[in-house]
Amino acid sequence: MNKNQKKVVKEAAGLGLTALAVAAAGTYFLYGSKNATKNRKKVKGWMLKAKGEVLQEMEHMKDMSEGRYQDTIDAMADRYKMLKNVDEKDLKNLVKELKGHWKGIQKELKAKPKAKTRRK
Repeated sequence: MNKNQKKVVKEAAGLGLTALAVAAAGTYFLYGSKNATKNRKKVKGWMLKAKGEVLQEMEHMKDMSEGRYQDTIDAMADRYKMLKNVDEKDLKNLVKELKGHWKGIQKELKAKPKAKTRRK
């Protein structure tokens, strides 16, 4: 395998892991917490959109880390502070909830089986 082929394989593996991380995060946001059923009922439209934006940002992350995850949430919160229909208390609660999901997301990522490598 030449250098370019190795690079393509590494990038594909990275994209696969990122997609896996995003799927785990999305699942945990809506279904993984203790109060998931209650939380899904309380979610407002803008909250779903905000969570979707966080997930979309996570898709573009090459390296998933707690710091980058929290920075993404903070950036989303800064954008939503300016909207009229967003209650400041609701936004603070959403930020707290999302940041609180990191440990669960991390557990989900560790629990996922690694892709099998093909041997020659």
